[in-house]
Amino acid sequence: MKIKMTICYALVRVISIFKRLYFHIIAVYQKSMMPLCGENVFLESHCDGNWNNVFCGNDIHIGKNNLFMCALASIKIGDHVMFGPNVTVITGDHRTDLIGRYVTTVTNEEKLPDNDQSVIFEGDNWIGANAVILKGVTIGRGSIVASGAVVNHDIPPYSIVGGVPAKVIKYRFTENQIIEHEKVLNDTYKY
Repeated sequence: MKIKMTICYALVRVISIFKRLYFHIIAVYQKSMMPLCGENVFLESHCDGNWNNVFCGNDIHIGKNNLFMCALASIKIGDHVMFGPNVTVITGDHRTDLIGRYVTTVTNEEKLPDNDQSVIFEGDNWIGANAVILKGVTIGRGSIVASGAVVNHDIPPYSIVGGVPAKVIKYRFTENQIIEHEKVLNDTYKY
């Protein structure tokens, strides 16, 4: 019995190693599709998206099961951004004003300019688990999006937002603290 358990344990370890290797290879491929991918960009398993429209800065962590849908517009991620698991970022929607047409028959070429708009993460952001970020939104520098929030408008710098739709809950720092915070960051992390 002890030998069977040892063999089973060894098999589980081997499978785990191959699984991690598989997802590492997938992440390398996904990053190679990005027009810009900085240093220390980490994609966890089961991430999906239109990577040819995703631009990443440095020190980015994209959590497990993230979905980046960006057919015509782009997703721009500044430096030092963390995405929790199951985050969805969508840069577009469907044209719904064509009489006599099913929504499913409208092509990307028929979309209006306001149907697809870029999403921008200015940097030093934390996006909580299960958050949804919709088209045309800028997530301000230093801001945090709470888990489960649906963001459909710009978020001010250094704010913490949550809810459906997302609203400012509070700010991370006072104005003087923001000045000090940015001074310390600029002095500490010169590239």
